[in-house]
Amino acid sequence: MTQILSADVVIVGSGVAGSLVAHRLAQKGLKVIILEAGPRIDRGKALATFMNAPIKHHQSPYPAARHAPHPGLDIDSTPYIIEKGSHKYDTLYVRGVGGTTWHWAGETWRFLPNDLRLKSLYGVGRDWPLSYEDLEPYYVQAEYELGVSGEAELGSPRSKPYPMQALAPTFMDTTFKKLLKPLGYDVIVQPAARNTAFYDNRPACCGNHNCMPLCPVGAQYSGDVHATKAEKAGAQLIADAVVYKVEVGADRLVKAVHYKDPSGQSHEVRGKTFVIAAHGIETPKLLLISRSEHTPHGVANSSDQVGRNLMDHPGLNVEFTMPIPVFPGRGPQEVSGIVNLRDGAFRKDYGSIKLGLWNSASLPKLSAKLIAQGYAGKEFDQKLRDLTTRRCTFTSFSEQLPDPNNRVRPSELTDAIGIPRPEITYSIDSYTLRSVQQVRKVFESMMVHLGATDVEYPDSLQPNNHIMGTTIMGVDPKTSVVDRDSRTHDHRNLFIAGSSVFASSTAVNSTLTLAALSLAISDRIVKDLQS
Repeated sequence: MTQILSADVVIVGSGVAGSLVAHRLAQKGLKVIILEAGPRIDRGKALATFMNAPIKHHQSPYPAARHAPHPGLDIDSTPYIIEKGSHKYDTLYVRGVGGTTWHWAGETWRFLPNDLRLKSLYGVGRDWPLSYEDLEPYYVQAEYELGVSGEAELGSPRSKPYPMQALAPTFMDTTFKKLLKPLGYDVIVQPAARNTAFYDNRPACCGNHNCMPLCPVGAQYSGDVHATKAEKAGAQLIADAVVYKVEVGADRLVKAVHYKDPSGQSHEVRGKTFVIAAHGIETPKLLLISRSEHTPHGVANSSDQVGRNLMDHPGLNVEFTMPIPVFPGRGPQEVSGIVNLRDGAFRKDYGSIKLGLWNSASLPKLSAKLIAQGYAGKEFDQKLRDLTTRRCTFTSFSEQLPDPNNRVRPSELTDAIGIPRPEITYSIDSYTLRSVQQVRKVFESMMVHLGATDVEYPDSLQPNNHIMGTTIMGVDPKTSVVDRDSRTHDHRNLFIAGSSVFASSTAVNSTLTLAALSLAISDRIVKDLQS
């Protein structure tokens, strides 16, 4: 039976962005409804699913629901995302309560002040319509909401310390810190939403080395934390509710959203204010399929920028064997990084760079390689034990500029309940490729300095699941989708929460900044509804 619900604020998506907004607004006494396309996720059941899966994959703990498919493990013969363009946009995300922070690395970097002024300072990309000083108070709030452990960050001024001390570096981290210092590279512990002490009713990290795809004990933050808090504060969360239409009236205000349940039955939810927090690919898809006489090109799309300017952090990794044991694979999968190359005059020519020390031992890959080389029995066992202490990987993120030709559109192909699948057209610009070339040079010099052998680089660049820019922020309604408050230019009661509003990608992980922007949205909505 079709139902019609109503609330002060209707939020589409229960990931970290949507759940933070919902929790804040529910605390203020507002009636909030959260609509989540996917199912509720139980940590224990997800862990058991992963452990029993014959193929271990980032998506293995999170089987796609028939009514809310996601990429990675296709539920039929057709991939969920339809790929176009010169580069494959090989991304992963979770449609379920809590969103993709179920299987993230937990890294929670602040931007640098210069990251928000790329056009003004370096003549490339876009400037943000807000400053670092505008974001800083919300960075503090986000760090305390998520529970971030960290040490001093170079270049990002702070008004308050982290809520927890940084993770302890591993033996591998401290070894590379000493070895790379003569080259001028500082290996530092990265800030992470991972407890180093009991915090917010969650335990400290105990080093399970399973952060991706799932922290077994909940020491690492995931968006379900605030989804649960929002419900306890009075918000109503409806799982398995796939929103397929945003309804706009003649006055350009959003009147309602419509969702389908797993059976395909349609329901309507009315509200005063709406927040779309459905992920950087699902959000623009939803807006674009919501065509009507009042929104002939899709919702919030008078600029024709919805779905455009897709960015990520294309990465070049290097695998190598050290001459001495460094023992990767102990503790969290990524603890330390190198950020000497985040900013400088070079950004006129190529993008910002972040390097990471991947803390994992790839036993399946090493085993297959040794078997192919003819090793067996005790000799295989000894060789594998030796190699796992010395085989290492360094990772990289390179900054990508917003390009309107990189875009998300609804495909003609639909899913099981008749909603278009996402179609992605993606390529990597020369600015980013020059950054990748610089990464290669840096890695090559490191390999010589470290005395590394069996050095391997991948055949292609991989995105890093940091989806940004597809509802881009800006001052001019003709060239952007949302303003500095993340409010859509076209509809004053519609906000967009998430990294899709980013005007630049920088070279660091996006979650802390999207969390800060989401908390700012909450304040803006409260002021609107109380005025």
